[in-house]
Amino acid sequence: MKLALYLPNFRDKVTVRELGDLTALAEDLDFDSVWTLDRIIVPESSDRGEMQYPFGMLDEMGKQLPVSSRGEFLQGMPLLPWLAAKTSKVRIGMSIIDTPYRSPGVLAAELATIDHLSGGRLNVAVGSGWMPEEFAAASAAHIFPKRHKHVRETIEIMQGIWTNEVFEYHGEFADFEPAGFGAKPVQKPHPPIFFSGLKDPKRSASRIAKYNLSGWIGIQDSPEDIRRWRTEIQRELDELDTKRSVDDLEIASMIWFVITDEDVDQSPLGKGTNLLVGSAAQITDRLKRYNEAGLTMPFLWPPFQDVPVAKTLDDMKRLKEEILPKIDAM
Repeated sequence: MKLALYLPNFRDKVTVRELGDLTALAEDLDFDSVWTLDRIIVPESSDRGEMQYPFGMLDEMGKQLPVSSRGEFLQGMPLLPWLAAKTSKVRIGMSIIDTPYRSPGVLAAELATIDHLSGGRLNVAVGSGWMPEEFAAASAAHIFPKRHKHVRETIEIMQGIWTNEVFEYHGEFADFEPAGFGAKPVQKPHPPIFFSGLKDPKRSASRIAKYNLSGWIGIQDSPEDIRRWRTEIQRELDELDTKRSVDDLEIASMIWFVITDEDVDQSPLGKGTNLLVGSAAQITDRLKRYNEAGLTMPFLWPPFQDVPVAKTLDDMKRLKEEILPKIDAM
C-alpha cells in the first residue's frame, strides 16, 4: 500500500512553513506522493449554509464548506512548482484539477514545465468541478452545464500536446491550428493521468478505458465503497471490450486522518464517517480492510479544523513506523 499526503492548503489559516514541514516529513518517510487541493473560492453563501449544491454534490456533506469565505487558504496550483523545488523523491500533484477553470492548451504546457521542474515526478488528476459559484468566479459559468465534456477535451488536448511536435485541435472549448507548445514532459509518453469520479462508475470507467488513464481517485470512501467502485469499474471496462483490468489501476481515495488516544465512533455516516480517525488499533484494522478491498493508495487528509500541523506530523510518523508494518505483513 502506497501512502499519499493531501496537504491542508485549504484551511482558514495555514502557513507555507507548515506545508513545507509536512512535505519534508512525507519525503523523509518515503511517502509515494504529496498532493494539493484545488479550491479557487469559498462563496459567502457557504458561511450561511446556502450554497447551491452540497460539497462535491454529495448530500451527506452539506451546503457549507468547512473553510470560511474570509479564510486565508492557499491556492493549490502555484504550490506545484514550489513542491517540485522542495522535494527530490516524492511524486507531486493536485487532486483534483478542475479543468473548466483553465484553458486546456495553457494547462497542458504549464504541466509539462512542472514535470521538468520535478524531474519527471508529476501526477495529473482531473475532474469536472461541482460548484456553480466557483465556475462564475473563474469566468467559466457558461461551461458548467457541459463541464464533463470539458474534461474530455482537456484530456485529449493534454495527451495531444504532450506526444506531438505540433498539435491542432478543433473542439467546443478549444479550437486552434497546428502549433508547438514548448517542452514535452520528462515522463513518456506523458505523466500519469488520474480521473476523479465521485458518483458515476460508468463515466469513470469510460474515461479510464478510452484515454488509457492510470487510476481513479475518490473521496471519503469506505472499504465497502472501494469494493463497489472496483467491481463497477471492472464491469464497465469489460463492457467496453478493453483488455484493461482494474488491477492495473491505482485506486485512491482522499480520507480524513487523525490518530486519537481513545477509540472513536466509526458508525457509518456516509461521506461524513470518521474513516481514518480513531485509535491506532482502529486505524490499523481499517487499513487492513482497505488493503483487502483493493485500495492501493490512501490520501491522508488532515481535517480542515482543530488538528494542528504538529499533531499531523506526529501521526504521520506513527502511521509509517508503527501501523504500516502491520499492514505490509498481511
